[in-house]
Parts: sequence; structure tokens; C-alpha cells
Amino acid sequence: MLKLDAIATFVQVAEAGSISEAARRLRLAKSVVSERLTELERSLGAVLLHRSTRRLSLTEDGVAFLDRAGRIVREVEDAAAELAERRGSLTGPLRLSAPVTFGRMHLGPALYPFLAAHPGIALSLELDDRRVDIAAEGYDAAIRHGSVEDSRLVALRLATSRRCLVASPAYLAQHGVPDSIDELERHRGIFYAHRGVADWRLMGAIGPVLVRARVALAVNNGDVMRDAAEAGLGIAMLPSFIAGEALRAGRLVAIHPGAEPEPEVIALVHAERGRSSAKLRALVAHLRRAFGDPPVWDRD
Repeated sequence: MLKLDAIATFVQVAEAGSISEAARRLRLAKSVVSERLTELERSLGAVLLHRSTRRLSLTEDGVAFLDRAGRIVREVEDAAAELAERRGSLTGPLRLSAPVTFGRMHLGPALYPFLAAHPGIALSLELDDRRVDIAAEGYDAAIRHGSVEDSRLVALRLATSRRCLVASPAYLAQHGVPDSIDELERHRGIFYAHRGVADWRLMGAIGPVLVRARVALAVNNGDVMRDAAEAGLGIAMLPSFIAGEALRAGRLVAIHPGAEPEPEVIALVHAERGRSSAKLRALVAHLRRAFGDPPVWDRD
């Protein structure tokens, strides 16, 4: 018989990349984690992990099982959060950090119904494009766009984020439309300062490509990047939730140089100590419903 704690442990091991790191995140002994994995593999009649003294990797069966296992764990977490919402028992302070543009355009409007349904929650939302130190600065959680590399943090996916290369019609009329990677690198780029010139990662027929265009502007705010692109300063890589309205209005034009930007994820990130927070679980479930899949900003 499959046990949910064994499935959740497998998902955590796959995400952590090692049994010892998963044990640390779960606050369990390594022996308990190993026993749960062995029990799960016995129940499934399949080997999910290649184990060695130096590395751990998923088998073909493990890769196939992980996708659905992750969804099962998230569904159970969401169900538990929904029950907490129904009881109306969520109270107390909640301190959240989020990027400025996403917070203004999409997070704020999604939060208002949540706060109306839970008047006992006192939310402090701080919009800042820098990556705050969640634990050290006293945040309960942060909204992050892109990869989360800090192993001390738990990332809960909220929505997908599609990125696109854009420029104004006037800029393209003057400088031409790049239809290859080589041509793209000769153009002026508008970059997100917190990521730098290495941010233009594209996926083409031959695999991932890093494009290094000439820097016209580096700035730490997505609204300013969009405005600079509309003003004809150069080409910008922007999330669709920032560029969408300007693209629909014709103030910006999407560029397709034979490769497309790698998609990213918008996630709620919290320190491991906040794993059992009913407020965070309820918030994640609410935001997943509010943003949708595909997300509302990518729907025509």
C-alpha cells in the first residue's frame, strides 16, 4: 500500500538531490528517509533512484513517477490549506516580500479577496526588487521569479512565467529585426540589473544558447525596462506579465531570432521553519487558483 509520507519523501529527495539534504529539510534521520524510499520502491515494484556513495540520480521509472508524485503532494497540500480556509481559523501577522512590478500588477489584486476572506490575518506586503534574506530579515515568505538556488529555502510553484524578447516598432525599423542569434548579439540590450548580461538564455534547435548583446541600459525594475524598450532604446527580455499589454497595443513587437527564452516559474519561497504554516499553505492554494494555468496574464 502506498503511503503519502513515503511519496512526499521521494519528492523531497528528488528535489534536494541527496538523501542527507532531504533528511535535513524534513527534519528526519537519514535512516528514516532511506526506509521510506525502500518501502515506496517495494510497494511500486520499481527502482526509483540510483544510489551510490558519491551521487544520487533518478532512474527512468523515477523520472516518470516524480511528475505525478509531485502533483499528488501539491494537491494534498492544497486540500489541507482549503480546509483551513473553510474553518476561517487563519489569524495573526504575515510578512511577505515581492517584486515591485509583479506585486503591483498581479499579486496585489489576487491578495485582496484572500484578505477579505481571512480578516484575522494582518498582512505586511513589501515590494522590493532585491532578493531579501527571508529568515534573517524576518519575512514569512517571498514571491520569486526564476530559479531558487538557496538550499535553505522551500519553493512552492504558483504559476509559469513566459518571457519574450521585445522592442519598439521604431527601433526595429531603424536597426532591423534580428532573425538569428548572431544578429541579435549585434543589437543594443536592456537588461535587468539583478541578473546582468547573462540573463538572455535562449533555447534553440541545438540546445541552450547564452546571448550577449551590447548593453544600452541595466536597471533593477521591469516597468522601467518596458518603458525603455517602448522609447526605442533597445531590445529587452521581459516576462509576459509585464510586456503583454504593450504587445497587444502594438507599442512593442515580439522578436523570434530562431530561439526562444527559457520559461521560468513564479514561486512562493519560505524558510524551512515555515513549512507547517497554515497561513502559507492557504495563501499558496489561493494564489494558484487566482493565477491559473495557463496564468491569467497569458490568456487572450
